[in-house]
Amino acid sequence: MPKITFIGAGSTVFARNVLGDCMCTPVLKDSEIALYDIDGERLKESEKIISAINRGKGGGARIQCYLGVENRKAALKGAQFVVNAIQVGGYDPCTIIDFEIPKKYGLRQTIADTLGIGGIMRALRTIPVMEAFAHDMEEVSPNAWLLNYTNPMAMLTGYILRYTGVKAVGLCHSVQACSESLLKSLDMEDKLEGRREKIAGINHMAWLLELYDRAGNDLYPEIKKRAREKNRTQKHGDMVRFDYIEKLGYYCTESSEHNAEYNPFYIKRAYPQFIEQFNIPLDEYPRRCVSQIAGWKKEYENLSRSNELAHERSHEYASYILEAIRTGVPCKIGGNVLNRGGLIDNLPGEACVEVPCMVDKNGVNPCYSGPLPLQLAAMNMSNINVQLLTIEAAHTRKKEHVYHAAMMDPHTQAELSLDDIVRMVDELIEAHGTWLPAFR
Repeated sequence: MPKITFIGAGSTVFARNVLGDCMCTPVLKDSEIALYDIDGERLKESEKIISAINRGKGGGARIQCYLGVENRKAALKGAQFVVNAIQVGGYDPCTIIDFEIPKKYGLRQTIADTLGIGGIMRALRTIPVMEAFAHDMEEVSPNAWLLNYTNPMAMLTGYILRYTGVKAVGLCHSVQACSESLLKSLDMEDKLEGRREKIAGINHMAWLLELYDRAGNDLYPEIKKRAREKNRTQKHGDMVRFDYIEKLGYYCTESSEHNAEYNPFYIKRAYPQFIEQFNIPLDEYPRRCVSQIAGWKKEYENLSRSNELAHERSHEYASYILEAIRTGVPCKIGGNVLNRGGLIDNLPGEACVEVPCMVDKNGVNPCYSGPLPLQLAAMNMSNINVQLLTIEAAHTRKKEHVYHAAMMDPHTQAELSLDDIVRMVDELIEAHGTWLPAFR
């Protein structure tokens, strides 16, 4: 049976979904599961919950915990699959720093985990940790597949694929939810069954390029009509992406609160009315963190009373990837991989793109997607520029590239002067202290 190592197992809710899914999968249910974290309390919580799910599924899996960096190699040794779900620096202090210092300069954010100055800082403090355990994998589990779920997805996965020898794919659940949530939000549920779609681009800004019903009819004309009318007549939670449909012609994978900060269009001091007009939840991620921390304590109290817990297999890709590699029965996913060989013709080869991939005994095999419509490629490039410069900063440890990444960020450059960007970056680096590597 395979060994599955979960890095960041203190992310209990996510660990229970991924590992619970594995316990629902016949070829994986008897796996050896290594839970690794640097937080002993959260690791114990995860062990208790995941063990209860295991008992509920027959108790076939063998679960072992590994605490601290000194035990990381032991956790990784002999693994066939490694799942990454770490958050370096946590909500306090690092997420707070990512929001509060930019706010002093007039730069407001919603999520700050993928792009923008918050995404840049998150990448710079996470890459050294991921690189360290990737090198451990090269030594003690050289044939393992790394499944990365940590944001900023494109920056982290892109770095690992370019600068380590680890086989890796980045995974995000926004792909499989994209067309279903769109159709449901427009009262088009009758088009769900048998639909055919094509999605390609970059993580959190992959585009729903095609959507057809079971009879082969193009659904976009009706979608465009309904989305425009809904934005005109209702206040709802997806107004930015519906505006994309009207202005750019296409819908994208990740939510409106995310996409509001990936461009220069919606969060603007010169147009404060846009916040209300497009229903943009500023400071959403800090609020979410506070709520989740409080909510988890109560949820854990309830869950921990049960010796056995039920679990139904979810739509998360991880268990399906592991199953396909173990059995050779193919499955299709949307994966984050390097654009080697021109998977998307009009994006650069070193970019990390999100494209359809087939998975089988040979691993994750990306599929050619062709060129994007030019306006969509331009939107992606505005984000890729930041991603590549952040990766360059992480690799070279040159502070100038941190400045460059922030200067090229669409939202940051639309709001701040170059001098303010430099000052803000300097203050962020100082505030992060040892959470960041030393830059020269």
